[in-house]
Amino acid sequence: MTDFDEMVTGAVEKVIPSVVNISEVKLMKDAHLHVHPVPGVGSGFIINKEGFILTNAHVVLGSQEIKVALDDGRIFQGEIRGLDTMKDLAVIKIQATDLPVAQIAKNNDLKIGQMAIAIGSPLGLVGGPTVTAGVISALNRSIQTEVTFMEGLIQTDAAINPGNSGGPLINSKGELIGVNSAIIPFAQGIGFAIPIQSAIEIADQLIKHGEIVRPWISFNAVDVNPKLVAYYDLPTTKGVVITDVVKGTEADKSGIEIADILIRMDEIEINNVRDLIKLLSKHKIGDKVTMEFYRGHEKVTLKTVLEKAPSMQHPPAPL
Repeated sequence: MTDFDEMVTGAVEKVIPSVVNISEVKLMKDAHLHVHPVPGVGSGFIINKEGFILTNAHVVLGSQEIKVALDDGRIFQGEIRGLDTMKDLAVIKIQATDLPVAQIAKNNDLKIGQMAIAIGSPLGLVGGPTVTAGVISALNRSIQTEVTFMEGLIQTDAAINPGNSGGPLINSKGELIGVNSAIIPFAQGIGFAIPIQSAIEIADQLIKHGEIVRPWISFNAVDVNPKLVAYYDLPTTKGVVITDVVKGTEADKSGIEIADILIRMDEIEINNVRDLIKLLSKHKIGDKVTMEFYRGHEKVTLKTVLEKAPSMQHPPAPL
């Protein structure tokens, strides 16, 4: 083998024992609203010797039964310890101890062009995990999924096939650098991974609390768009339109009303819901924020207190 071959195989050998195959059964409705059990597969990897496994939330969301197959051939019943659908991460617990754990890269000092190796169980094929290699194509990518907006992602050209979701992305040293999470349908050679440091922080919260605690302003909103501007004669082409305010909450008490258009918070311009999510992620529950709105064609300034976001552990499974 060449030096390159030995580097890749050596890196993979370090991680393979911690990679698991996840098989699950979800109840799905057909066009006639009949419910059927539908099997699925995904990947994950062990992050704690006591049986905690990290994977994607969409792999296990809505599952009625989860089975986890280890590299040594053992199969365990899995239980969801916690889900974070906003970041597409989940922790599964199995009743096993003294399990192999892969080493985590010590920092986020990733560079475009460095090697990236994706490991997983595409299509649930017999024969154990599979490996694809490529490079980091870009950093800090943002994508819109069916459930949420994700940012800070690693983009790679290492093939991420169906079933690879939840598996590890590693570097040439055999260290974890990300969690394979998304692939753009019909695109060639574009895959994404959640950086390992942020993923482990979320996993730690899920293990300890079973949920992620985030700040929230208790209203629903949509982006201002050309159709809304034209139909309602809005005074701005940017911002977010409030579509609902939860009664009795801090947002309600502060005087926020349906149809208000949020354009600034803490003196920072809000162009869309993505901007709002980014800004909220920098705050803590209990923080006071100042917001500027258009109400009709007049500007109003209101203050509110950030509350705990409602749990997103169990949103409805897609039908």
